[in-house]
Amino acid sequence: MTLLSLAVFLGLSLAVNAQSPVYGQYYSQCLPGSASPSSSSNPSTGPTSTSAPSPTCSSSLVNRATGKLRFAGVNIAGFDFGCGTDGTCDTTKVVPPLKQYNGPDGQGQMQHFVNNDGMNIFRLPVGWQWLTGGAQSGTLNQNNFAKYDALVQACLGTGAYCIVDVHNYARFNGQIVGQGGPSNDVLASLWSSIASKYASQSRVIFGVMNEPHDIPNISTWAATVQASVTAIRKAGATSQMILLPGNNWTSAETFVSNGSGAALLKVVNLDGSTTNLIFDVHKYLDSDNSGTHTDCVTNNIQSSWAPLANWLRCNGRQALNTETGGGNTSSCMQYVCQQIAFQAQNSDVILGYVGWSAGSFDQILTPTWNGNSWTDTQLVQKCISPNSGSQSGPTS
Repeated sequence: MTLLSLAVFLGLSLAVNAQSPVYGQYYSQCLPGSASPSSSSNPSTGPTSTSAPSPTCSSSLVNRATGKLRFAGVNIAGFDFGCGTDGTCDTTKVVPPLKQYNGPDGQGQMQHFVNNDGMNIFRLPVGWQWLTGGAQSGTLNQNNFAKYDALVQACLGTGAYCIVDVHNYARFNGQIVGQGGPSNDVLASLWSSIASKYASQSRVIFGVMNEPHDIPNISTWAATVQASVTAIRKAGATSQMILLPGNNWTSAETFVSNGSGAALLKVVNLDGSTTNLIFDVHKYLDSDNSGTHTDCVTNNIQSSWAPLANWLRCNGRQALNTETGGGNTSSCMQYVCQQIAFQAQNSDVILGYVGWSAGSFDQILTPTWNGNSWTDTQLVQKCISPNSGSQSGPTS
């Protein structure tokens, strides 16, 4: 199903604008920043923590890594359906990507991506309102959470890493967390509740918040992130990775220039360290960085990944690209592959990528079931799959 046919299926018009591109009234694709051959390692092996390099500044990327990316995977959408960029979520629009809840076979998709494509990470977006049954609180609705947890367990069952992603754009029903909306303590309570459920799961990664945008004060937002990190660690999840998102849709291109990097450098673990505190960045490749067009126009290397990699290296930190992608077109296969190859050359500071998206309905990366096997989309076959060889391909 194309994006247009998805909108038709939902009985919606396809509405796109420069600031807030959405696919209809109920399902918003995640947004990036402003317009300004070798298989991956077996996901069942390897360390559960990541070590950032020692800070080393240089005017050129002379210290680039030459190894493979640690992570490669896909978003599995469905529990985020109905969520808008203003932090509202119509939970009646949720379509769990699980057959036991009359949805698509997200479990089968993930198994295929791991077994046939060599992927080892999945991001599982979910609306805050779904988790709490619509309440502005940190108390989990047990019935709703059980359904979401079924997806998390299906992900863990593949041996992959699984990102729990609260998909609310730093808002709850239109109000910014910690800046006129819910207090930091409310979001921290939510993360305490979630983290307590997965404290013993080394392969669960906590994504504090999807794509904050138009945040008035980035330092105040960093304090909100700190409160959530502290709550996660105090809940017993002391060693798992936590993803720290910046302003401007956590754009890789503007992560440093808009002050997000400097502010989030100050977020620490309970012991004052920054171990496994990873910067969460997004970047699409189409004409307005919205991810809403089928054609791509850039590989983002000079505008985004080269300067970000050097900044990360200078500060001894790492980032994970948890949303990226394009259409199943020749331009996207060219540029996405180039972007991935460059990231692999900088795998000391860029840990990997998670493409948007598979899961419920026929998304851009959703494989097709043909009766006894899955068939990947062209973009997965050529670029997103670690088995495609894109990590060792040319960068330009």
